[in-house]
Amino acid sequence: MQYLFKVSKQLISSIVPETCRALIEVLKDYVKMPSTPEEWLLVSEQYQELWNFPNCLGAMDGKHVALQTPINSGSEYYNYKSHCSNVLFALVDANYNFIFADSGCQGRISDGGVFKHSSTLYKRLQSNDLKIPTARSLPGRNQEVEYVFLGDEAFPLSKHIMKPFSGTHRKGSLERIFNYRLSRARRIVENVFGISSAVFRILRKPMLLEPEKAELVVK
Repeated sequence: MQYLFKVSKQLISSIVPETCRALIEVLKDYVKMPSTPEEWLLVSEQYQELWNFPNCLGAMDGKHVALQTPINSGSEYYNYKSHCSNVLFALVDANYNFIFADSGCQGRISDGGVFKHSSTLYKRLQSNDLKIPTARSLPGRNQEVEYVFLGDEAFPLSKHIMKPFSGTHRKGSLERIFNYRLSRARRIVENVFGISSAVFRILRKPMLLEPEKAELVVK
């Protein structure tokens, strides 16, 4: 950009964050969580219709966005993949759409820890402020079951968070069938990260930016 537009890289380094802030402000309503039980029910119906997992309100996970090691950061951003990163945490619907996204948590923190640090979603879930629909029975059953968000083994099991059975299970067992169904629905969030990386190529290589600017770019 410096050579193409004959603008100094110092000025470009100010223009890029300013542009990102403007885009976030103008387009923030495109990433919007359901605000009524009826909107959550629509998400659940799509998961049941497309991925055969009833009472599901979304799949959530974190993606490590690689960073060049920040100055004087020590091991703060160093993750289990042996490089520095910050984490893009996302909750997605059955049609590969973000319905919640948060960026900026240090890469050394697990997905479960990132979830607790994504204050809006976690705090609203803890305070029952998400307007989640009341429990209902599964197809062909009478016992009522809560609506849940799907996560992997890193997330805590709770009233509204469902994770796989741990360990290895024999072929044909109920636990293995359940894990397959959950994995099939949860992989949507992995696909969303893959699509995002294919469209926005900057997510595929280390960002040569300080964490604060990288967070803006990711958002």
